[in-house]
Amino acid sequence: MSIEKPIFPYFQPIICTASGKIIGYEALARQQDDNGDIVSAGHLFTATDAASDQQLLLLDRLVRRQALEQFKALKSKAYLAINISASWIDHLEDFSALPTLQMLQELEIDKSRIIVEITESKVELKKLINAVKEYRKHGIKVAVDDFGTGYSQLERVVAMRPDIIKLDMKLFKKAAKGGVERDLVHLITSLSQRTASRIVCEGVESNEEFFYALSCGSQFMQGYLFSKPEAEFKTPDHYQSQIQQLRKKFLKRTTSREQKKINIIKRIKDLIEILRKSLETDFNLNELATYPFEQSGILRFYLCDNQGNQISSNFNFSDGKWFEEHREFGFNWSWRPYFYELLALESID
Repeated sequence: MSIEKPIFPYFQPIICTASGKIIGYEALARQQDDNGDIVSAGHLFTATDAASDQQLLLLDRLVRRQALEQFKALKSKAYLAINISASWIDHLEDFSALPTLQMLQELEIDKSRIIVEITESKVELKKLINAVKEYRKHGIKVAVDDFGTGYSQLERVVAMRPDIIKLDMKLFKKAAKGGVERDLVHLITSLSQRTASRIVCEGVESNEEFFYALSCGSQFMQGYLFSKPEAEFKTPDHYQSQIQQLRKKFLKRTTSREQKKINIIKRIKDLIEILRKSLETDFNLNELATYPFEQSGILRFYLCDNQGNQISSNFNFSDGKWFEEHREFGFNWSWRPYFYELLALESID
């Protein structure tokens, strides 16, 4: 694709998971390819040989203004999210005259309906914070886009305290399948709670990804499960019925999953009671093997005093048998969460 071809904005809906309504749109640059298909023009803004920085900057502002002009005609109270590369901010000297603010002023658009999505890149932290402060002073909300990849830096998020954190699409999709990426997403959602930021999951393309996004506490979503970026805006309740059905499925499956957990916990408690009674009487490892420990997931037990000192051997379960291991006798486990949580529960009882 060439920079000579016209570039124009398309709009992808952002859905509120609680209401099921469209609460906003993200403006995305598009072009028409040689076959007449509408395709993303995003690569032009990252290609090193596409054009000079100044040309790309002017092109970026042109698309931004077109998006704002179309958004102005929208009757609903939806938000508009516009992308701004942090590298553009790095070139600024006068933060009282930010181009986006000037456009909003000229077009007489309510600034509280605008979200500035800052795409992460190498930029001087002080300049980034100054820009964020200026946007906020005028009522504009700030989002960190594609968080969790590239130049992601936790210190920037802590310093910016964005209103919204948008998860990197690739990270989100990998996390939806499990693995270490899921742990990373959980850390990011925890960070969002500490900074009072809201999570947006983008790239949601399937029911399973929708369910995973809900489990992450994502209040807002966007993706092809709902709509590709399009030229026209939709009515706010366009996806409400679809979201309602998805929420029902999520509730049914998560309730079933929690019921299974409760049943497993009950079985484990019953087995622990068997262990307790065995330890109070004649302790027989062979007899313990007759109980369904294998199905319970219990792989090891040992005794501690009320200070966390281990006063017994480890008793490990493997291949349908229990065996004794003396290796950690005398260790102290008072620093382990399960130990002090247990003591706290006993004090409540």
